[in-house]
Amino acid sequence: MSTPADLPVPAVPSVLFVCVHNAGRSQMAAAFLTHLGQDRVEVRSAGSAPAATVNPAVVEAMREVGIDVSAEVPKVLTVEAVQASDVVITMGCGDACPYFPGKRYLDWQLDDPAGQGVDAVRPIRDRIEQRIRGLLDELGVRAAG
Repeated sequence: MSTPADLPVPAVPSVLFVCVHNAGRSQMAAAFLTHLGQDRVEVRSAGSAPAATVNPAVVEAMREVGIDVSAEVPKVLTVEAVQASDVVITMGCGDACPYFPGKRYLDWQLDDPAGQGVDAVRPIRDRIEQRIRGLLDELGVRAAG
């Protein structure tokens, strides 16, 4: 595994968020990075076994902070998505995430919002936002707002 100091940061870094269903954690992370990074970061998300829709409690929790993910659709993880990304952040996808040398990998241990109500999703959302702000700092990208 590479450490942050090992790999240079490109002018416009690309980040891929991966979880199992691409219906909760990775969707929230991608939405926060898109919102806070604006056009200074290329953002992708995917799942090793994507769900049919984004978790409704996630949609509601994100709406509470002014971010609409209701139109997002879970996407399947592809080799091409990993190859096109500078940073790959996994969130509980286990061995289903492909590994490519030269990529920076981070594993964020976060509770899974699947089957949870909005009250349980809020703290997960807030932890994800904090991690996204830290990631932007590491990438040298100033957070919007």
